[in-house]
Amino acid sequence: MTRRRAGRRDGGGDAALGPVKRPTTPAVGGERHVPVPDPVARDYLLLALRLDQRIAGLVDGYFGPADLKAHADMEPLRPPSRLVDDAAALRARLPAEVEEPDRRRWLDVQLVALEAQARSLAGDGLPYLEHVAACFDHRPTRTPEADFDAAAAELAAMLPGDGPLAGRIAAWDDRFTIPPDRVQRVTDALVPEFRRRAEALFGLPDGEGLAVSLVRAQPWSGYNWYDGGRRSRVDLNTDLPIRAADLLSVLPHETYPGHHLEHAWHEAHLVDGLGRMETSVLCINAPECLLSEGLADLGKRFAVPPDDEATILVEVYRLAGLSRPGDAAEAQATAERQVAISRALAAVRGVAGNAALMLHADGAPRADVLAYLERRLLSTPERAAKRLEFISHPLWRTYVFVYFEGERLLRRWLEMVPATDQAARFRRLLVEQLTPSAVVEEIAAG
Repeated sequence: MTRRRAGRRDGGGDAALGPVKRPTTPAVGGERHVPVPDPVARDYLLLALRLDQRIAGLVDGYFGPADLKAHADMEPLRPPSRLVDDAAALRARLPAEVEEPDRRRWLDVQLVALEAQARSLAGDGLPYLEHVAACFDHRPTRTPEADFDAAAAELAAMLPGDGPLAGRIAAWDDRFTIPPDRVQRVTDALVPEFRRRAEALFGLPDGEGLAVSLVRAQPWSGYNWYDGGRRSRVDLNTDLPIRAADLLSVLPHETYPGHHLEHAWHEAHLVDGLGRMETSVLCINAPECLLSEGLADLGKRFAVPPDDEATILVEVYRLAGLSRPGDAAEAQATAERQVAISRALAAVRGVAGNAALMLHADGAPRADVLAYLERRLLSTPERAAKRLEFISHPLWRTYVFVYFEGERLLRRWLEMVPATDQAARFRRLLVEQLTPSAVVEEIAAG
């Protein structure tokens, strides 16, 4: 993969040979052209689009050839058993038809995931844990309960008082909920700064950009809709409380250097530069998700450097009208306390995965899983019930692992190199066709 100086803006292609001229075809939307896919990429894109017609939501984004989308939309639905055969047959072709090792490996693990989902659709699915491992090229593990006990003890010390700890955490959080009419103001101040940091560390592809909007009546707190053409729409849901500290995680996750920058660089380098058209479809419950969500969470350290987090939070308080004018010392002390609380709460992110394994692998009653979530999430009963709803959903019951497991895996990989080299290593996630098992191998190799 090519390497570029920090801050350079580039459209992809081979830096030594110049842009490679390839035949193109209209992309969805009719305003762009993309490289014509080779036979393997063509059949991969069709397989993903056909599966999406059977599993609504499996395709999270598509910015590839318009004619393939039209073809998949117009043809009769394929039986699930035929989709299983299609995935297996395409995977068998890879050794003979795909020369590049990284591309071949990426396609192989993606096809394992799509075949597993097709098998489940056909009534021949794997047991839950094996299905999750097939979908993500990575086998999740349970988080030790002792980790949650330690986090609870740390939080209890930071938030002393009467009543349940969950109630004390909720009361603290309520103090720092940004009024809905101030959210856009805070966002408009933060995103350009995150973009500036990303440009300095990783470079920005030519023509990239995004718009942040406030929405309502959605089940998530934030979402990135990647439209292709190196453009994203990012929505923040104002029906849910938007807390100052949470915004310092959600915005980098969805914008810079998270999902938007990842997708824009993948399009610029892998699609437009290398012609790897299989990356013009974004599939849910596939290995790419584990790395995508992991890098989006991990990227916060570059957008909000740990040593600067409290100072940035003080500015958020000011913009949101959450601090008293002129009381800088109090705002700084409060922000430092919030940073410590947020880091302690990060330890309970593994609760959802444990709960999913209880429900789907162990066969625990839903009432027991709900009680476990209420106790371990250190949150309200309403939030625990929403989390149970998420891990029970046919699509998200598998996806639940990608955030915690992805960030944990990539954090180990990133921290193997000195701090001065970590931005360069992180950039590999933006421009290379990596897989979870390849990352594991690099960790094992030291």
